[in-house]
Amino acid sequence: MKLIKYLTILACTCFIVGTTTAQDIHFSQFYLSPLNLNPAMTGMMDCTHRLTGNYRSQWQSVLGNDAFKTYSVSYDMRVPVARYDNFGWGLSLWGDRAGALSFSTMEARTHFAYSKRIAGGRKRATYLAAGAEAGIAQRTIDFLNAQWGAQNDAGSFDPGLSTEEEERFYNNNFLFADLSGGLLLYSVLNENTNFYIGGVFSHLNRANQSFENENDEGENFEAYYSKLTIHAGGEVMLTDRLGLVPGIVIFDQGPAFELNAGTSVKFKMGSRYKRGGNTQAFHLGLWGRMSNRLDSGIWMDALILSTRFDFNQFTLGFSYDVNVSSLQVASNSNGGYELSLVYKICNEDRRGVICPEF
Repeated sequence: MKLIKYLTILACTCFIVGTTTAQDIHFSQFYLSPLNLNPAMTGMMDCTHRLTGNYRSQWQSVLGNDAFKTYSVSYDMRVPVARYDNFGWGLSLWGDRAGALSFSTMEARTHFAYSKRIAGGRKRATYLAAGAEAGIAQRTIDFLNAQWGAQNDAGSFDPGLSTEEEERFYNNNFLFADLSGGLLLYSVLNENTNFYIGGVFSHLNRANQSFENENDEGENFEAYYSKLTIHAGGEVMLTDRLGLVPGIVIFDQGPAFELNAGTSVKFKMGSRYKRGGNTQAFHLGLWGRMSNRLDSGIWMDALILSTRFDFNQFTLGFSYDVNVSSLQVASNSNGGYELSLVYKICNEDRRGVICPEF
């Protein structure tokens, strides 16, 4: 078992060094991180202001202190425009640290969106929203902790041996700009039934992600893989107190593919239930995440158990990933846990159609 865990750590380290343009961060509770999911969701809420925080820790059982850790904080607001439309504006900051080489990314972004009513009335309508985001990001890595194949001395590691890789990877810190855009179509049938579908094209400018020094010909340029995101979801109440909140998200980025789908069962609580007001509900969910293994097909990666509690303007979510991939031998089926917190500030101005619950 110790040998398996050691080999797993080594594989993860090599993966990080060799695929610095690989897949972005992801949250199991993608529905509680709207600005990270789609810029068109900026300001899309039944209140005026929204504060969101997310934290994720993964592979603690395998990597120990080198576990993957991701956090995100955001603020967005809704500004009514004319009689039915809305403008959204927001700011977000996210960071990620992965593996023994402390491969880290931090990005600050600003988000804009416009939501236009295209059919219906005040209480039942269909909207089309378009959004964009622009950010500045920093990536760093600690090559001092790297172990190269050329430093293998008769089965033991000799850090004193010089390698060509050490000379290639000298630039351990760089900044880059990042641009993305998205669309969202959503329809609200009544206060208890809605659905939405959206798409995002991320990293439009495809910034350089290489840690290598440029050679004399100006090569060693590794473009940031553009990412296509497709997501959908909704809410359907089966009775006055019981409903389903399904969702699906698909990420396609370079050689990486991921699908996360499932549903939560929603239980309303309290004697009063009003959007943007006294809202009390409890959710229990089961989700599944599938991903590809480069050229070996798509496999089930994890089962996700989730819970969520809505109390007036507060939302608290928790999820746990149960690893079901081949790595479960080393992880003992442990995956990662995730915490989400949303707080919405409402005022008396609530013009326009109500929005889907996220």
